[in-house]
Amino acid sequence: MDQNEKQPAEADDMDGFVAVEKQRRIFKIIVIGDSNVGKTCLTYRFCGGKFPEKTEATIGVDFREKNVTVEGETIKLQLWDTAGQERFRKSMVQHYYRNVHAVVFVYDITKMSTFEGLPNWIDECDRHSLSPDIPRIMIGNKSDIEDRKVVATSIAQKFADANSMPLYETSAKMDEDAEKVEGIFMELAVQLKNYRPILPLPSHYQKEKEEGRSTVRLPTSPGSQKKDSCCSCSS
Repeated sequence: MDQNEKQPAEADDMDGFVAVEKQRRIFKIIVIGDSNVGKTCLTYRFCGGKFPEKTEATIGVDFREKNVTVEGETIKLQLWDTAGQERFRKSMVQHYYRNVHAVVFVYDITKMSTFEGLPNWIDECDRHSLSPDIPRIMIGNKSDIEDRKVVATSIAQKFADANSMPLYETSAKMDEDAEKVEGIFMELAVQLKNYRPILPLPSHYQKEKEEGRSTVRLPTSPGSQKKDSCCSCSS
């Protein structure tokens, strides 16, 4: 028997073990962005360790979980993957934005319209009164097809900086980027473990949100006229 295995007779130890399990913190992370940017693939890569062989458009909301250890504490990350199309998510929006601890905005580096749509997703977060100080990150997906890239890193970085978010470019599809995807979510996990909310949002937050995070809209670049690329990962 493994020395770490609990004996039935060790009631006190078992009670302590159960108590620790009950105290494990769970963090809800929502992953949002337009359809076909690879949201499902990114969450699948992180939680399952591989690229899904087959994907279909997310209908409503799906979520995956993963336990990670950060600075000696084991926490659970719960990644909520939502449909990018309004008709698939309309009835779920209120529930989706409830008790959120972090937000991951995803766009497709080969499809300019998905980058230009980010301000709309940020606005949606604001409309549902998400605190402006919770961790938010931005991911440009599909770097495996770099030759089709139309969203310049410099433009994406400018937008990310203006909205107080770190920017990452990666590929959920490439096994070579598996560690990078893991690293992105682990960095977010570190932020979550150490995150302490300042104060509850006031009811008039919507009127005063300019004092917190403001959405910066960038002009459409010439690259938006390029042909959109295709990807087997649908959401």
